[in-house]
Amino acid sequence: MNHLTEQPDNAAAANTTGLGYNRVAIALHWLLAIGLIYQLALGLWMEGIPKTPTGLRAEWFNWHKSVGLVLGLLIVLRGLWRLTHARPQLPQAMSRWQQRVAGTSHALLYACMLGMPLSGFLGSSLTPYPIKFFGTQLPRLWQANSDLKALLGCVHAGASYVFMTVLALHVAAAFWHALRRDGVFLRMWHASQAAPNPKA
Repeated sequence: MNHLTEQPDNAAAANTTGLGYNRVAIALHWLLAIGLIYQLALGLWMEGIPKTPTGLRAEWFNWHKSVGLVLGLLIVLRGLWRLTHARPQLPQAMSRWQQRVAGTSHALLYACMLGMPLSGFLGSSLTPYPIKFFGTQLPRLWQANSDLKALLGCVHAGASYVFMTVLALHVAAAFWHALRRDGVFLRMWHASQAAPNPKA
């Protein structure tokens, strides 16, 4: 690693000028961050709701499903935005191994963000109970299937735990870069006015 990587300073941070995300990407990032953390906390809390009487548990589960559908649409929107807009270059302060770890962790986050709402919706649609989107019952797409529902439930839970683990590492890395002041954290904090770089 070179001197710039090991000892980031104001000059290193200055090299990130124009390398930040735009306002739409930043807004989607923080909106999804807040929504997903809320949804994960809600999902963990709901497991402790008694199954009898059924009304309270069903009400919270339907709320969880409704929020999940909204987040799923936002995730698709963010994915489309990412596909149609070039990602800004990584700052010079990041070493090659850091870039590889960042790329892998982002890929895992996207996979889980897509897998959680998709498996949750499909699993819920395979139960005998209707899905209510903020109180409005959605049409049934197919017949209930307990085996497939159980499988998708495992996928949903597994993706959630993988997401929470990678998210914790992502947050820790963000704080680490913020403390180093190497400009990486600022990429998703201040919108760049520069034209996006072409895709590699």
